[in-house]
Amino acid sequence: MAHKLNVSSAFLSAVENGKKKMPESWYQKLEKLYSLNSEEMEKLKQAVLDSSETLELNIKNVSDNNRRLAISFARQFDSIDDELSEKIFNMLNKKRED
Repeated sequence: MAHKLNVSSAFLSAVENGKKKMPESWYQKLEKLYSLNSEEMEKLKQAVLDSSETLELNIKNVSDNNRRLAISFARQFDSIDDELSEKIFNMLNKKRED
């Protein structure tokens, strides 16, 4: 797999073990190499997100309100209890469905 992705086995191992972030370019490469369908690609993306210990959020081209929201959420993230987390999650998913 490392050979097919044109990386060292050490780098691939670091990605697999969560020590390095998976390069964005790998999504297309993996899709082609393993003939992944759209459902499999979504599962891959979700697995990458689920295994991440950190999350980058690009707020460069967002409104000031959304920027303030993101910063406020990040500052308070560790103190959000499960009940509030569930409410926020449901609210965001409901909004997406509308």
